[in-house]
Amino acid sequence: MKLHTMFAMALAVLSMALVPAVGMADGPEYQPESPNYQPEHPNHPPQGPKSAPKGHAYGYYCRGESKKHVKGEKGTAFSRCVKAMAQAGKNDNLNAKKACRSLSKKHVKGVKGTPFTKCVQGVNQMRREAAAAVSASSTA
Repeated sequence: MKLHTMFAMALAVLSMALVPAVGMADGPEYQPESPNYQPEHPNHPPQGPKSAPKGHAYGYYCRGESKKHVKGEKGTAFSRCVKAMAQAGKNDNLNAKKACRSLSKKHVKGVKGTPFTKCVQGVNQMRREAAAAVSASSTA
Protein backbone atom coordinates (compact mmCIF):
# COMPACT_ATOMS: atom_id res chain seq x y z
CA MET A 1 0.00 0.00 0.00
CA LYS A 2 2.87 2.32 0.63
CA LEU A 3 4.06 1.93 -2.97
CA HIS A 4 0.55 2.60 -4.22
CA THR A 5 0.32 5.86 -2.16
CA MET A 6 3.73 7.08 -3.36
CA PHE A 7 2.74 6.45 -6.98
CA ALA A 8 -0.48 8.44 -6.53
CA MET A 9 1.40 11.33 -4.88
CA ALA A 10 3.99 11.43 -7.66
CA LEU A 11 1.26 11.47 -10.29
CA ALA A 12 -0.52 14.37 -8.49
CA VAL A 13 2.70 16.41 -8.25
CA LEU A 14 3.52 15.82 -11.90
CA SER A 15 0.04 16.84 -13.05
CA MET A 16 0.20 20.03 -10.95
CA ALA A 17 3.51 20.94 -12.57
CA LEU A 18 2.20 20.42 -16.11
CA VAL A 19 -1.05 22.43 -15.78
CA PRO A 20 0.60 25.91 -15.60
CA ALA A 21 3.06 25.07 -18.39
CA VAL A 22 0.25 24.01 -20.74
CA GLY A 23 -1.87 27.04 -19.84
CA MET A 24 0.96 29.51 -20.59
CA ALA A 25 1.97 27.94 -23.91
CA ASP A 26 0.08 30.62 -25.90
CA GLY A 27 1.50 33.52 -23.88
CA PRO A 28 -0.42 36.28 -22.15
CA GLU A 29 -3.74 37.38 -23.61
CA TYR A 30 -3.19 41.10 -22.90
CA GLN A 31 -1.14 43.57 -24.90
CA PRO A 32 1.24 45.59 -22.73
CA GLU A 33 1.16 49.32 -23.37
CA SER A 34 4.33 50.82 -24.75
CA PRO A 35 5.56 54.01 -23.09
CA ASN A 36 4.36 57.16 -24.78
CA TYR A 37 7.66 59.04 -25.14
CA GLN A 38 7.89 62.35 -26.90
CA PRO A 39 11.35 63.96 -26.94
CA GLU A 40 11.73 67.52 -25.72
CA HIS A 41 13.11 68.61 -29.08
CA PRO A 42 11.71 66.41 -31.85
CA ASN A 43 13.96 65.60 -34.76
CA HIS A 44 12.99 68.01 -37.52
CA PRO A 45 14.00 66.98 -41.02
CA PRO A 46 15.99 69.64 -42.80
CA GLN A 47 13.75 71.96 -44.79
CA GLY A 48 14.50 74.48 -47.47
CA PRO A 49 16.71 74.38 -50.53
CA LYS A 50 18.93 71.36 -51.10
CA SER A 51 21.72 73.27 -52.83
CA ALA A 52 24.13 75.63 -51.14
CA PRO A 53 22.93 79.24 -50.90
CA LYS A 54 24.50 82.27 -52.47
CA GLY A 55 25.59 85.03 -50.14
CA HIS A 56 25.09 85.00 -46.37
CA ALA A 57 22.19 82.57 -45.93
CA TYR A 58 23.21 81.27 -42.51
CA GLY A 59 19.81 79.70 -41.89
CA TYR A 60 20.59 77.11 -44.57
CA TYR A 61 23.19 75.50 -42.31
CA CYS A 62 20.83 75.55 -39.30
CA ARG A 63 17.75 74.22 -41.07
CA GLY A 64 17.44 71.14 -38.82
CA GLU A 65 17.13 73.18 -35.64
CA SER A 66 13.83 73.80 -33.87
CA LYS A 67 12.11 77.14 -34.37
CA LYS A 68 9.90 76.64 -31.34
CA HIS A 69 10.56 78.97 -28.42
CA VAL A 70 11.30 77.34 -25.05
CA LYS A 71 10.33 79.33 -21.96
CA GLY A 72 13.32 80.60 -20.03
CA GLU A 73 15.74 80.48 -22.96
CA LYS A 74 16.89 83.42 -25.04
CA GLY A 75 15.61 82.96 -28.58
CA THR A 76 15.00 79.68 -30.39
CA ALA A 77 17.55 76.98 -31.18
CA PHE A 78 17.42 78.07 -34.81
CA SER A 79 18.06 81.75 -34.03
CA ARG A 80 20.98 80.92 -31.71
CA CYS A 81 22.49 78.75 -34.44
CA VAL A 82 22.08 81.51 -37.05
CA LYS A 83 23.78 84.02 -34.74
CA ALA A 84 26.71 81.64 -34.20
CA MET A 85 26.97 81.08 -37.97
CA ALA A 86 27.01 84.83 -38.57
CA GLN A 87 29.81 85.29 -36.03
CA ALA A 88 31.84 82.52 -37.65
CA GLY A 89 31.15 83.90 -41.13
CA LYS A 90 32.32 87.40 -40.24
CA ASN A 91 35.45 86.31 -38.38
CA ASP A 92 37.60 83.70 -40.15
CA ASN A 93 39.96 83.49 -37.14
CA LEU A 94 37.09 82.34 -34.88
CA ASN A 95 36.98 78.54 -34.83
CA ALA A 96 33.70 76.63 -34.98
CA LYS A 97 33.73 75.52 -31.33
CA LYS A 98 34.11 79.08 -30.04
CA ALA A 99 31.42 80.40 -32.36
CA CYS A 100 28.91 77.75 -31.22
CA ARG A 101 29.78 77.71 -27.51
CA SER A 102 26.48 79.36 -26.54
CA LEU A 103 24.45 76.42 -27.87
CA SER A 104 23.36 73.49 -25.72
CA LYS A 105 25.51 70.36 -25.45
CA LYS A 106 22.69 68.41 -23.82
CA HIS A 107 21.69 65.15 -25.53
CA VAL A 108 17.99 64.48 -26.10
CA LYS A 109 16.89 60.88 -26.37
CA GLY A 110 15.79 60.02 -29.87
CA VAL A 111 17.51 62.98 -31.52
CA LYS A 112 20.81 62.55 -33.31
CA GLY A 113 23.45 65.03 -32.15
CA THR A 114 23.16 68.14 -30.02
CA PRO A 115 22.55 71.74 -31.11
CA PHE A 116 26.24 72.41 -30.45
CA THR A 117 27.47 69.58 -32.72
CA LYS A 118 25.02 70.52 -35.47
CA CYS A 119 26.26 74.12 -35.32
CA VAL A 120 29.93 73.07 -35.47
CA GLN A 121 29.19 70.84 -38.47
CA GLY A 122 27.32 73.71 -40.14
CA VAL A 123 30.20 76.16 -39.62
CA ASN A 124 32.67 73.67 -41.04
CA GLN A 125 30.40 72.96 -44.04
CA MET A 126 29.94 76.69 -44.64
CA ARG A 127 33.68 77.27 -44.64
CA ARG A 128 34.36 74.30 -46.95
CA GLU A 129 31.77 75.56 -49.44
CA ALA A 130 33.14 79.11 -49.25
CA ALA A 131 36.67 77.85 -49.87
CA ALA A 132 35.47 75.76 -52.80
CA ALA A 133 33.68 78.77 -54.30
CA VAL A 134 36.79 80.94 -53.94
CA SER A 135 39.04 78.32 -55.55
CA ALA A 136 36.54 77.74 -58.37
CA SER A 137 36.31 81.47 -59.14
CA SER A 138 40.11 81.92 -59.05
CA THR A 139 40.71 79.07 -61.52
CA ALA A 140 38.06 80.28 -63.97
